Amino acid sequence: MTNRLFFNAFVMNTTSHIHHGQWRRPDARQSDFNDVQTWIGLAKTLEAAKFDSMFFADVSGLYGDSDADYSVYVREGLQIPSNDPTVLVSALATHTSDIGLAVTSNVFQQHPTNFARQIATLDHMSNGRAAWNIVTGTQDNGYRNFGYRALEDHDERYRWAEEYVEVAYKLWEGSWDEGALLRDKDGSLHADPDKVHKIFHVGERYSVEGPFLPSPSPQRTPLLFQAGSSGAGRTFAARNAEAVFLVAPTPQIAERQIQETRALAVAAGRDPKDVTFHQGLSFVIGATEREAQEKFAYYQQFVSTDGYAAHTAIVDPDGRIYPSDTPLSAIQTNTAHGFLDHLRQHITDREPTVADLQIQRLRDAVVVGTPEQIADHLEAWQAAGVDGINVINWVIPGSFEEFADYVLPVLRERGLAQSEYAEGTLRRKLFGSDRLSARHPAAAFRGAFGAAASRPRAESAPLPTAPIAR
Repeated sequence: MTNRLFFNAFVMNTTSHIHHGQWRRPDARQSDFNDVQTWIGLAKTLEAAKFDSMFFADVSGLYGDSDADYSVYVREGLQIPSNDPTVLVSALATHTSDIGLAVTSNVFQQHPTNFARQIATLDHMSNGRAAWNIVTGTQDNGYRNFGYRALEDHDERYRWAEEYVEVAYKLWEGSWDEGALLRDKDGSLHADPDKVHKIFHVGERYSVEGPFLPSPSPQRTPLLFQAGSSGAGRTFAARNAEAVFLVAPTPQIAERQIQETRALAVAAGRDPKDVTFHQGLSFVIGATEREAQEKFAYYQQFVSTDGYAAHTAIVDPDGRIYPSDTPLSAIQTNTAHGFLDHLRQHITDREPTVADLQIQRLRDAVVVGTPEQIADHLEAWQAAGVDGINVINWVIPGSFEEFADYVLPVLRERGLAQSEYAEGTLRRKLFGSDRLSARHPAAAFRGAFGAAASRPRAESAPLPTAPIAR
């Protein structure tokens, strides 16, 4: 670990990701999201600028009320159409050598065995640069797309995630011992059968026999991102995450979440520095403060208020959207608990409403100023305990090019950004080791499936409940 900040480019393989309406600008290229060359070019730009990773968001369905008119999402290009980031980053892995490649994948969108295989393959292809953003989903429509009746209860989704990651950890960490893959042509022994094990996982939702088909990748388990900020989300992050994505409205609120999550990590047997925290911010950069403010005014000419409202919509447990003037005290929801908690902490002189979420997205996570002023601002976030920044773009590739050309040189002068990549895997670059710490719960599965433990499940053992149509 160093005193510098880590920088991730927060992107999505879609047209309108976070800042809605900006795709209409003449300099915007994000509407070319289907063109792989758009992303290859951006990946090369980011790697030349020494960004730590490209962090791809993803969704499995539309936001808002599943039974209501959804034309606003289609009209605005609001994360529809969007493509599978796992497929895209496989292409990017062959055109880059150092930048991390983080993909978002939801626990309900595919079986953990198949996902574990995909991410292990990506880690092999990229020589150890794969990362996984673990999400549990917030959209009714997303759950319906995969055969479920409705969005699972908030805390139950994290229980589900715990079993999901347990299956993945067993496959990544425990199925193959170190040194199992030999490729010994003279001895005619490709791999040592005594070092490759079935895992015989039987849980509430999954039954997985194994063995894992891929051999151990350079990191075995990918670097683990997570973005939960609710109580259940923080508990999950404290046990499992290595990098937590924050969207706190102020450094003070971020500091509170960081301290609480690190305390939970210690209670879970981890070191507080085993978990890093990465704040999402957008930047408007000018040679002078006046120029920066003028640019921000220009950006706001393209803002889609419909897009922001649709993206930040809050739904009740039945999936119906709350009106924008609804006070937060009247809201009951299975989604966005962390966002609502942040807003309550941020607005204390009156009762905040759903509309305040829209304002917060455009105002509180935006830094407007000169490169020096932006560096000062980032130092304040670092003083609050933030380890890294997820840079949220207005347009692709221009937002990242400006940040690379004007802000990063100032940050490097202050020792806040790297000038060269460290050697090795993504985890080694960030934590100094290729493999997960022995304090991480996944480490418990190393060596857990040897001859004594690796025996079939008894015929009388119950099968888990199939994770469909709940």
